[in-house]
Amino acid sequence: MGVKDLLDLSGRIAVITGGSRGIGLQMAMGLGEMGAKVAITARKADELGEAHVHVERAGIECLTVAGDLADFAAIPGIVDAVLSRWGRIDILVNNAGCNWAAPAEEYPDEGWRKVMSLNVDAQFFLAREIGKRSMIPRRSGKIVNIASIAGLFGNPPDWDMHTMAYNTSKGALIAMTRALAAEWGRYNINVNAICPGFFPSKMTKVTLDRIGESVLAMTPLARLGGEDDLKGSVVFLASEASRHVTGQVLAVDGGCTAV
Repeated sequence: MGVKDLLDLSGRIAVITGGSRGIGLQMAMGLGEMGAKVAITARKADELGEAHVHVERAGIECLTVAGDLADFAAIPGIVDAVLSRWGRIDILVNNAGCNWAAPAEEYPDEGWRKVMSLNVDAQFFLAREIGKRSMIPRRSGKIVNIASIAGLFGNPPDWDMHTMAYNTSKGALIAMTRALAAEWGRYNINVNAICPGFFPSKMTKVTLDRIGESVLAMTPLARLGGEDDLKGSVVFLASEASRHVTGQVLAVDGGCTAV
């Protein structure tokens, strides 16, 4: 099989959570550009509407499903909507996430639970639902968990970021990726993770306004992630090009974690 055929996603059904903007929308576009039909989930209906127009304008078949993944009871309904439209799910990109900043010694229970609930629990519950209802019965699937380089180490002290729960949750997502890959390999399901570095977004704007220069100084490529920089990675991990890759973590960070 040629490389173009290995990367071709024609006819595949992909679910991207948190896909209405930022890196989620970027990855949805990348998968769609390679032929996948994309289902985008997010909480805000207005942002989903804008994303739907953007994706379909590019000639990509798109379904949008409004739902809050932190409400675990909503997860089966989200899966129902996709299966009702297309009958199966081939690819899951677990991208939805949140943050809450506070010093560790003063970290509120509410903040800890909110971050862990969405960044860890919801990721597993959605993968479990899609796994048992589509991927395991069909003995085929690709799961790409979007972690972060924050899950690989603590924050430099001079950044003064106080993202204890976020770092912890992304580290847990990396561990979940490896554990699920080990358990579901028997079903021909590949489970991998991408760890983005700093990408400009609504969630990172305040942080980058404060430490952006420091981030660039410690990044060998001396730039932040751009609007196309995750497309190739997610397409690779969602396609047959990565059929012998599972349980792995790919940092897309301009070399930040190398130094």
